[in-house]
Amino acid sequence: MADVDPITLEVVNEGLTAIVREMRANIVRTSYSAAVYELDDFSCALFAPDGELVTQWNDLPSHVIPMPWGVRCCIEEFGDDIHAGDIILLNDPYRGGTHLNDVTVLYPVFNNGRLFIFPVVRTHWADVGGMTPGSYSGEVTSVFQEGVRIPPIKLFEKGVLNKAAEALILSNMRVPDERKGDLYSAIGTCRIAEERLHKLTAKYTPQVVLDCIRKNLARSEQRMRDRIRALPDGEYFYEDYLEYFEDGEFDPVLLRLRLIVKGDEIHADFAGSNQQVPGPVNSSLAVAGAGVFVALKATLDPKGAINGGVFRPITYSAPEGSIVNLRANAPAGAHAEVRKRSLSVMLGALSQVAPEVVSGDLCGTSFPVNMGGHDARKNREYVYIEVPAGGNGGFAESDGSSAFVNVDHGDIKSIQTAENLELDMPFLVESCELRTDSAGDGMRRGGLGMRRRLKLLGDEAQYSVLSDRAVIPPFGVLGGGSSTQVHASYLRDGNMHEFRYPGKASGIPIRERDTVILESAGGGGYGDPLRRPLEQVHDDVRSGFISLRKATDVYGVAFNDSGDVDEKRSAELRREIAASRPKIKIRAEEADSYEGRRGRHRVARLSSAVAQKHGWSDGTLIELLGVNPAPLRAWVRIEEGSDHSTLPLDAFGRRVIGVADGEAVHVRTLTTPKVRLASRR
Repeated sequence: MADVDPITLEVVNEGLTAIVREMRANIVRTSYSAAVYELDDFSCALFAPDGELVTQWNDLPSHVIPMPWGVRCCIEEFGDDIHAGDIILLNDPYRGGTHLNDVTVLYPVFNNGRLFIFPVVRTHWADVGGMTPGSYSGEVTSVFQEGVRIPPIKLFEKGVLNKAAEALILSNMRVPDERKGDLYSAIGTCRIAEERLHKLTAKYTPQVVLDCIRKNLARSEQRMRDRIRALPDGEYFYEDYLEYFEDGEFDPVLLRLRLIVKGDEIHADFAGSNQQVPGPVNSSLAVAGAGVFVALKATLDPKGAINGGVFRPITYSAPEGSIVNLRANAPAGAHAEVRKRSLSVMLGALSQVAPEVVSGDLCGTSFPVNMGGHDARKNREYVYIEVPAGGNGGFAESDGSSAFVNVDHGDIKSIQTAENLELDMPFLVESCELRTDSAGDGMRRGGLGMRRRLKLLGDEAQYSVLSDRAVIPPFGVLGGGSSTQVHASYLRDGNMHEFRYPGKASGIPIRERDTVILESAGGGGYGDPLRRPLEQVHDDVRSGFISLRKATDVYGVAFNDSGDVDEKRSAELRREIAASRPKIKIRAEEADSYEGRRGRHRVARLSSAVAQKHGWSDGTLIELLGVNPAPLRAWVRIEEGSDHSTLPLDAFGRRVIGVADGEAVHVRTLTTPKVRLASRR
């Protein structure tokens, strides 16, 4: 690598970033669908010829972090058969894509006959075919139901459009004119990037630009290694679940993480995670790795650049054919839910390393909602997509933000504006408000979720939801409480209609004047709620963030007849609540701790006497709070005839909460929707 003076280094790298910024501006101004120009559900980046990320700017981490895997797949697919004028298209989740809706345009730029840089655009297409409008479904069993799958193909070859390929793709999508508009918006954007790159190389020469790229990636790598080196070496463990239903039963699937910190490197091992299932709770390792990276970067170095250099110290592994390393033909539409759960387990593991800088769990789902049908007013088909933002986790310095996109969604908008939605589609936005009591309780409470009501003004539509955290709530840390789960339903003739499976629906027919109700989850709490300052609890009650009942029962704050805080009674109440928290002693046992059909969920095998003492029944979801900050979840399994007064726990579970044989842990009961837990395996 040739030596580059510091000023040239900064000017060239900022010039490359400026190209990406112009790419983003052009996408917003030329795209056809609201998912792009309203929600900003797209990303732009520049890549080196070997597939390493050169630069991005305020793009979606959920796009740009897995994107190098897709770029490398394209490079491997075509090898030396990449030429000026080629334009490569990709959305295959098995080949470095995320889910089918995220369509990637790869545009090779040559300089003096040599491949120089790839401008890349990844755009969420509002529909790519499949069984429901919007291509999201909570009840798919195969990727073929999710839409058109595009392996790496050349849509343009040496400047010549493959018209048959274009026609085949667009003919299998709803609202093809809109899809074509978004496609050519991305292509035109890459052409602008090509022009700007040629101007940059004309001024500084291609070699100087490449040298600046290499030096910038190297210093970004060193910056990340320095942050990792500051962590204590060791192995850290956590587990969580994704929500899967089959044949009327709730069969949660296990996501396990063993985080290995050694020197200036980190390895994330997903061994022990559930095998892939025929439902929308699978993803590629690229997606799962993105969740790990986002949690790590946001925790250790939120202000540093994101490029290929910062990825180098971090490696990943997962069993083939698992929910985080899927193989054909498992559905992949819930990539965002898997990424968010990967982020959750990474937060749980990191909390054992650096509890002072982590937060409670995020809302835990992107909560994608789709509706589509025919708009008689405009005599055309439409597809609506919404991702109602939830709460973020509380952290040491502050409460979590409310109804605000999580860190893995970058600068994507939390909701569509009422003005654009009502103008473009046959809906009326009846209300949009924060959900009282949806935040995880804590010394620093989580952020609140939102409640949004949309009335259909057209004749009919199909309604689909693909969310997670509708049964198992986002967790708190350091004694913080769990938040309220996602909930989706619709109102017809004054009657509330629930889905067969919480948070998941596929093509539900809704009629004119029906009201769809979307309720996003809150974020997990941070710290014991009994340590929250009394006046802050009072402010939360006055603001409508928490109810008076929760202020009293959970936060231990008593009020006098005039509505002011009674400090003396509050102190007594807090002592009473702390003393009444149930405890149970742990017994080390290495027997299999999991049950399920296709899924694997942890069970807490207890005697009926112990369960009755704490008010638990078979299938009650509890969480164990040990020494480590994040809790361990398990479902009560009553074993008749057992006389044990202790809770058996395997080595992995003991590592998660940091307890040894014979030690006692606090236990909390979690409130969940009524579901039938999968039978024993």
